[in-house]
Amino acid sequence: MTALGTSSSASTPRTVGAAARPSHRRGTPGSRGREALTGYLFIAPAVVLFAVMGLYIVGYGFLLGFARWNGFAPHWDWVGLDNYADLLWRDPVYAPRVHEAARHTLYVMIAVPVLTVAVSFPLAVALARVKRAQAVLRSVYFLPYVTSGIAVFYAWQYILQPDGAVNYLLGLLGLGSLQEPQGFLGNPATALPTMIVVTVWTEVPVAMLMYLTGLQTIDRGLIEAAELDGAGWWRTQVSVVWPLLRPITAIVVLLTLRSALHGFQTFLIMTNGGPGTHTDVLGLEAYRLAFLSKFAPTLGLAGALGWMLFAVAIVLALINLRALRSRV
Repeated sequence: MTALGTSSSASTPRTVGAAARPSHRRGTPGSRGREALTGYLFIAPAVVLFAVMGLYIVGYGFLLGFARWNGFAPHWDWVGLDNYADLLWRDPVYAPRVHEAARHTLYVMIAVPVLTVAVSFPLAVALARVKRAQAVLRSVYFLPYVTSGIAVFYAWQYILQPDGAVNYLLGLLGLGSLQEPQGFLGNPATALPTMIVVTVWTEVPVAMLMYLTGLQTIDRGLIEAAELDGAGWWRTQVSVVWPLLRPITAIVVLLTLRSALHGFQTFLIMTNGGPGTHTDVLGLEAYRLAFLSKFAPTLGLAGALGWMLFAVAIVLALINLRALRSRV
């Protein structure tokens, strides 16, 4: 006891003294300043590039939303909020087009996140249970994401033609009543649902990979405890796995909403808004107003429409973030 007490009393002052002395690792104020300056110099190119290519363009686009200009005239006319009013209700040409495109965009924004989650989550669960050739299967399912978009969309266009592979396969399976003589992109009734399916097909790989990563972080003990309590496979997935992956679901929904709201490349290449205007979406309408109006002064309308899409995206992101925080 005496030896122990002596050792303890001898070590206490050293500990207190070590704690009282300033740590040399923190460095002097001069060294900390040099480290901070070095860090600022490293990030300076990225900050300058963002300021030039990001803030300048964003600010220019914001001002353009209050002007009437065709991009070639030496000066633009300041029109205030007229562009927003023309797009929303006042102009008899542009307002109906924007309303129809907004309705199609809304369908895409509802269907794409729901179908992406409905396909990618079961697919990730199935892949997580596969013991052999898992890496090969992951690569196969991730292939749509790394393949060149334009080539894939042209391939889809060919497959969906009247004499394409889909109609041929339906006939081969004895499902001739489901064939589309005009092609799935040529029939106004099937064009938008077909485009939604193609969009989901492009979103599933990333969503599946995120779910697969989330599944690998779940403590195996939780699943074994649920199985010991008598929960079957389905009940375990619904009551244990799915709630634990809810943050990933929120991210998947947010990313797919962003793609559905702003993305237009698929629609531009595969249908260009047709047949008629049955697959016209807001992103495609903004692209047309900006670049396909020849010399018409519609750049301001495109800027106003782009900022309205940006505002909707911010609202959706805040709602998604609020819902995520309330459930985590």
